[in-house]
Amino acid sequence: MMKLLLQILSLLFSLSASSIATAAGSFAGRSDVGAFITEMHEKHGFDTEKLTLSFARIKPIPAVIKAVLPPSDPGIRSWQAYRDRFVEPKRLRLGTNFWRKYQDALLAAKAQTGVPEEIIVAIIGIETIYGRNTGKFVTLAALATLAFDYPRADPIHAESRAALFRRELEELLLLARETQRDPLSFTGSYAGALGLPQFLPSSVRKFAADGDSDGRIDLAGNPADAIASVAGFLKEHGWERDAPIAVTANVSGDEFVNLIEEGIAPRLKPSELLAYGVVSSDAPDLPVALIDLVTPQQPTEYRLGYGNFYVLTRYNRSSFYAMAVYDLARELRVRH
Repeated sequence: MMKLLLQILSLLFSLSASSIATAAGSFAGRSDVGAFITEMHEKHGFDTEKLTLSFARIKPIPAVIKAVLPPSDPGIRSWQAYRDRFVEPKRLRLGTNFWRKYQDALLAAKAQTGVPEEIIVAIIGIETIYGRNTGKFVTLAALATLAFDYPRADPIHAESRAALFRRELEELLLLARETQRDPLSFTGSYAGALGLPQFLPSSVRKFAADGDSDGRIDLAGNPADAIASVAGFLKEHGWERDAPIAVTANVSGDEFVNLIEEGIAPRLKPSELLAYGVVSSDAPDLPVALIDLVTPQQPTEYRLGYGNFYVLTRYNRSSFYAMAVYDLARELRVRH
């Protein structure tokens, strides 16, 4: 009788918590969230009651929605403005200090993966200013907001993005179970990125590494783990030890435009680009892509991106991002 009474009280508590939270605008009680919870139970064996209570404790975050909306005045993309955000005195100073403090971990990561210290330091600097800006959003709430309430201004794009964040929500719950953490204990960016390297939960599960062999992985509080994880991510995506990244180029005529339209995956060698009016002195004759770095009202900069440059775009699929990493890395190397 006592066991039955306890089960009834537990059910009443669950229903009460869900009802109260739903009234307050939480995710609990919504059909789409309920379907997701059922899927997590059937696919991975999650306890539906516990998941329901977790979703009852979070609600959509308006700031997350605002962050993913296109700007009302998008303006024109500017390479120089973008570069100046990251290749700047604060990151150079803090990056130099970070490199000195964690030199042993950086050298170990380089020995294992071939990724240079300055590239690792530059990525962590651009992502979080060496841990100073990892984000304060509750990750479960941020991912749920994007998974279930992604803005519908562009329905086709919105659905694909929402599906991506539903997968990351699934990955977060799996990560929480694997690490024996409360799903609500994770905090990060508005898009659900975590720790110094700003890995999404799927990347944490695939690429997070124990950089100091202490038996645990902490991307938020242990720079050695973050360093090893960034290096491992790049290696797994094809980083080649001692291979070139990018070189400057000059263009003439009109044929080079066809190369830009082909994208940033390396395809032709510099010797083959001569026929397109593209010239680069002392460029290793390995496959490259022509990268255009546009700044309004200024001459466009052109560079040749090698295989390792393309690998950098796997971290963030933007040629501006990858080139900013490269430029910051070179400046850090000079100062180290």
